[in-house]
Amino acid sequence: MRLGVEAALVDGVLLRGDVDVTDGRIAAVGVGGRRGRGLAAPGFVDLQVNGFGGVDFADADADGYRRAGEALLETGVTAFQPTFITAGEDELIAALRAVPEEPIGPRLLGAHLEGPFVSGRRLGVHPAVARRDPDPALLLRLLAAGPVAYVTLAPELDGALELVELLQERGVVVSCGHSDATAEQAAAAFGRGVGTVTHLFNAMRPLAHRDPGIVGAALARDDVVVQVILDGHHLADETVRVVLRAAAGRVALVTDAIAAARNGEGRCRLSGIEVEVRDGIARRADGVLAGSVLTMLDAVRNLCSLGVELPDALGAASTVPARAARRGDVGAIRVGGDADVVVLDDNLELRTVLVGGLERVAA
Repeated sequence: MRLGVEAALVDGVLLRGDVDVTDGRIAAVGVGGRRGRGLAAPGFVDLQVNGFGGVDFADADADGYRRAGEALLETGVTAFQPTFITAGEDELIAALRAVPEEPIGPRLLGAHLEGPFVSGRRLGVHPAVARRDPDPALLLRLLAAGPVAYVTLAPELDGALELVELLQERGVVVSCGHSDATAEQAAAAFGRGVGTVTHLFNAMRPLAHRDPGIVGAALARDDVVVQVILDGHHLADETVRVVLRAAAGRVALVTDAIAAARNGEGRCRLSGIEVEVRDGIARRADGVLAGSVLTMLDAVRNLCSLGVELPDALGAASTVPARAARRGDVGAIRVGGDADVVVLDDNLELRTVLVGGLERVAA
């Protein structure tokens, strides 16, 4: 079948012509013939989703994952990582065991453990009582409990670099985050192969003129993907512009979404923590930001509103996060690849979402 589009985003460039999908894969791009409408882009890849559509992944069952998956598809997300913040060992093991093996709509890229090996100085909403120093035995128990594909940790902690090596030996992606690392400590992690930073600026040592910290260390390199939550609350617009100029081509959008995303305002829970959403901002009772209610589609629109060209904004929601996750099977439109595609109109409204060539959402 043909998607009926005017152009497709291929290798970061808008290629004129339609897209042909056969047996769930991209058969051809730049196809001529009847003039189409709209744009085909790679399906969005979200590396940090705590919950969605009324579902908190910390205690979700298979039905909850399916409901959240359908809601994510409606925002263009075709692949994601259910994310578990710092919690007790029993709670994390239970959550990991509940991650479904069967299809739920969008592709599950494995779980993201955002903790518990984080800095006590940069907890954000993470509960201090559940934070742990690097512990290989605990890490191995967590890895055995479920499909862990991605771990956020604070690289400055004693023993953290040993965890980095252990994780990499098992093919698990490591990201720096919730960290008080100096630039030198961050550089040591990057030198060990860590290639990304979780929600840059948030819950980490601030950038200062003689103490650049993990932020400065990441921005000064050209081999580290920096992730940002572009909801208008986690970062000032001017901060985002600095990031875009320093890290062009390696900025990945993430939502850090919680159960309240696509579910309205009011109270909800994030891994057992009571959160209130008011005026589009999610906070714990003491005012600390507690994830977001952002969608990836709105993050793309927000990036465009800052003057970023559409191909780059769409790449920040697909190709770049896929690269950070080291997943060559998602985040791109390529001949022979799976047809995970979003079709957008000229107003950046979703027309169609396909996963493996199957139309999952239609306007």
